[in-house]
Amino acid sequence: MEKEKLRLDKYLWAIRIFKTRSIAAVACDKGRIKMNGEAVKASRIVKIDDVYEIKTEEKRWVIKVKGLLPKRVQYKEAIEFYEDLTPPEEKERIAFQAASFYSGKRLSKIGRPTKKERRDLDDFTENI
Repeated sequence: MEKEKLRLDKYLWAIRIFKTRSIAAVACDKGRIKMNGEAVKASRIVKIDDVYEIKTEEKRWVIKVKGLLPKRVQYKEAIEFYEDLTPPEEKERIAFQAASFYSGKRLSKIGRPTKKERRDLDDFTENI
């Protein structure tokens, strides 16, 4: 039986690092996927125990291949096919960035007033 061959771009798409396979291929072309410090092509054949450094818009990953996944599956299943070796300081940076920029609250005294603030302003101006 012939060993299964799996392209790097297809693997990165299947384990849900990238949303589409073409985005994974473009990342390889731009040199954002590295193995041993050298950029790798999208057509590279993935082998178990390979370690890749991946740079996306949001974060940097360091992953070790634990198994080959030829098709895209749910996230819960996909995470079993790689080991996340991302340094702790990078994970802390991502957590801090997420907490500070996407809290959903608007900054004080910036932008339009909220509905409650608008009512308070209306009440205030009526009494003058």
